[in-house]
Amino acid sequence: MKDLFPEPIRKLPQADIPLLGITAYLSQSETHQILFMTFEEDVDLPAHAHESQWGVVLEGAIELTIGGCTATYRKGDRYFMPRGVTHSGRIHAGFAAMDFFDQPDRYRAK
Repeated sequence: MKDLFPEPIRKLPQADIPLLGITAYLSQSETHQILFMTFEEDVDLPAHAHESQWGVVLEGAIELTIGGCTATYRKGDRYFMPRGVTHSGRIHAGFAAMDFFDQPDRYRAK
């Protein structure tokens, strides 16, 4: 799956995200961030909240609980976490996504 993203994306800085098995390329702006992510391992996401996040599944599956509602998202599906809404989840190995964060400082480059 390391060739899922084309070279211009792979040339972006990698994001420093404390999750096992993740590779995330960071597109940074003054107002937001976009992450291009792949996961090689299953990961449990603890409950948390932050600014708005919108994502689209490129490969694999993720189970998310957003504001108390649980759903599984697969290739082609989109998900949205509104600002301040608690969410948690289970990322399955092989998952890949592109996520927009309405927050310029959510993650830092490695």
